[in-house]
Amino acid sequence: MTVEVDCQDAVPAGEADEPPSPGQLTAWVAAALTAAGHTAPAEVTVRFVGTEEGRQLNRDYRGRDYATNVLSFPFEGPPGIALPLLGDLAICAPVVEREAAEQGKPVTAHWAHLVVHGSLHLLGRDHQDDAEAEAMEAEEIAALAALGYPDPYEERHPHD
Repeated sequence: MTVEVDCQDAVPAGEADEPPSPGQLTAWVAAALTAAGHTAPAEVTVRFVGTEEGRQLNRDYRGRDYATNVLSFPFEGPPGIALPLLGDLAICAPVVEREAAEQGKPVTAHWAHLVVHGSLHLLGRDHQDDAEAEAMEAEEIAALAALGYPDPYEERHPHD
């Protein structure tokens, strides 16, 4: 499987630390696609945004007036035309950093989780009901484990 990731950094200066590298993003997207059984070539755009743009996107597309961590915009091509473009991810860097600190997680692990999560949404995965959420979380956990990251839902899935 070939994965191409286009990175756009639109975070205002001083609003967040250095975002992940293109190599990290590509590895994280590829792990998500592999966990989901996607084997076709794929292209994804990842745009790092600041709080203001993140809030505007969330308000405009989801009707929620706050900056959220990741938004997924699946690409829907014209009928009969097959393209490898899966869609776009908009990730609010200051929110990612704040959440990682609040959750006591390494920021890189949280970045990886959100890229994997968003990539699965691009494939049509969702978490609107318990069965969908369980299936999506299992793919997230598998992708992150393949990358060497712990289960991001560990507190909800205690091991005996």
